[in-house]
Amino acid sequence: MKKVAVVILNWNGKNWLEKFLPSVEEHTSHEDYEIIVADNGSTDDSIAFLKERHPKISIIALDKNYGFTGGYNRALKQVAAKYFVLLNSDIEVSPKWLDILTLEMDKDENLGACQPKILAYNDKKSFEYAGASGGFIDKYGYPFCRGRVFFTTEEDVKQYNEPMEVFWATGACLMVRADLYKKIGGLDEDFFAHMEEIDFCWQLQHLSYKIKVFPSAVVYHVGGGTLAQGNPRKTYLNFRNNLALLFKNLPFPNNIIVVFQRLILDGIAGIQAMTKGAFKETLAIIKAHFSFYLWIPSLLKKRKMIPNKKKFFELKGSHPKSIVFQYFLNKKKKFSEL
Repeated sequence: MKKVAVVILNWNGKNWLEKFLPSVEEHTSHEDYEIIVADNGSTDDSIAFLKERHPKISIIALDKNYGFTGGYNRALKQVAAKYFVLLNSDIEVSPKWLDILTLEMDKDENLGACQPKILAYNDKKSFEYAGASGGFIDKYGYPFCRGRVFFTTEEDVKQYNEPMEVFWATGACLMVRADLYKKIGGLDEDFFAHMEEIDFCWQLQHLSYKIKVFPSAVVYHVGGGTLAQGNPRKTYLNFRNNLALLFKNLPFPNNIIVVFQRLILDGIAGIQAMTKGAFKETLAIIKAHFSFYLWIPSLLKKRKMIPNKKKFFELKGSHPKSIVFQYFLNKKKKFSEL
């Protein structure tokens, strides 16, 4: 059994594999490391390409696209390692990235998961949207990052270079203890994609494990490799999953109160999108709400499976204010200003 299994989930992403696998192979070369590509039922020639160009990389071929959550859950059941690394296919890694993360996991048994600093591949001086230098969440469930608040990404001038505990680590490059992944039951497959890593990290915190970012490890992420920003499907998943995230993990009755407040804020977002002519986005938000309502019976069962749900403000990386008001009304665009 290898100590670390770096598992890349692929779906029709031969172009990403061709571009970024060489960097992963170059900087993940260690006798204790293994690289695996889990193919989510691709219909392009990804598997043929891997067999021809990267014969040393193990392949797990799934029969269809199970989404980010289902794909990883099925693949990782077939992987034996102490640590799993969930790595997006559109990421370029840097020297020592995995050595740094592995050392930190080895040093602290209470560290459940961690991430490196995520910079933008197309602008390597700037933080990348999906993860930046660690994830946080505000009182209404809006996620943001150290280095990215809503649509504003900061330039990286080493202002967020200290390691620290965070609320969530990005699924774009997530290192987690394999035994904890299995104990929690993996990623919630009902999420399909988006917010699933926040849900997972929230459950780690319920179990009193830490989540940290180690910015001395650096990777570069293209982002939007599967669903681009503004895609109605992405809007639907983000709004639906965010409501589910809150309802599932917040203690009662706070979950009811916060979800009700979010329904109002989401309604405002839908009206705003309509005034801008983004009718597909408005419809996606409406669809997300109705899907959430139908999801409630299942979420009630999931809540019962989470013992000792901690109060929100007891959790590391929880933000006591509303970033909606701070960002849009008070014009606080940077993490350091919040």
